[in-house]
Amino acid sequence: MLEMLLAELSAAEKIRVAVANQNVSFVSAGVALKKGYWKEEGLEPEVIRMSPPVSIAALASREIDYTMVFGSVVRGAIRGLPLRVVASLIDSSTHALIARPEHKSTRELKRKVVGVGAYGSTDDVAGRMMLRHFGVDPEKDVKIVALGPDRARFAALKEGIVDAVVVAPPVDAEAKTLGFQILARGYEIFSLPFVGLGTTLNKIKERPGEVKGAIKALVKANRFIREHREETIKILAEWGRTGQTHAVAAYDSSWKVFNSDGAIPEDGLRLVIEQAKQELRLTRPVALEEVAEISLLREAQRELGIKGR
Repeated sequence: MLEMLLAELSAAEKIRVAVANQNVSFVSAGVALKKGYWKEEGLEPEVIRMSPPVSIAALASREIDYTMVFGSVVRGAIRGLPLRVVASLIDSSTHALIARPEHKSTRELKRKVVGVGAYGSTDDVAGRMMLRHFGVDPEKDVKIVALGPDRARFAALKEGIVDAVVVAPPVDAEAKTLGFQILARGYEIFSLPFVGLGTTLNKIKERPGEVKGAIKALVKANRFIREHREETIKILAEWGRTGQTHAVAAYDSSWKVFNSDGAIPEDGLRLVIEQAKQELRLTRPVALEEVAEISLLREAQRELGIKGR
């Protein structure tokens, strides 16, 4: 039995997968680990926490094999890096715009300071979209500052260094209990592929079976997340090293945005592309094929018995 187990492990393909945070947004990777979905696909992942800019640089230099940030891969591909998104796992942002207690509406943030993780990161994009939705121009009406991880942003908010921050669960639940104002939630306003799977063109060409296996592992995880609340909450509490109460709040506020087939919504992808073009001050048209490759996703869906959208 031991020899069989050792042979199985040695046969597994070792891969490196980057996540921006070990929170509910990236819990698909944690569920795939806990439930053995990576292993079922012959993969042995090392899941590494990296900021989106660092993960894109690491992916382009082949220091890692995959990243689960979506928008950053799209922006990298538009800039000419040999990267593509191959699946979407969360079809809208789980981020919330949270303000100090005295600010009762998003419009009150005009001439105020808003904290995000990193310029150009998904939380930055989502924050700007939430501000625009409520008539606040993020380029002119507010000052946006990059503060790093969610906890650093929340600490800056509590200390009064900034007036509002864009954060992901479970920080939003904690903020609410402390009396801060939740002004907006991304998924209540727009559809925007937020978490997915991105890799290099070389990987797609040279290791298609591996890419397909990674897609399948994460799609299986997403289907589990949608169908098994209690066990997912338990995994999330361990994955995110957070308390049960916060894990429950994070799950309940975001489970609906986990898609069940890995499909990349075309309208949402076009929105991500348009956001990237604005940030890069690019006027040329960008074809979907420049940023996304879905042939392996289609194969993965067929093998899983899923009818793709």
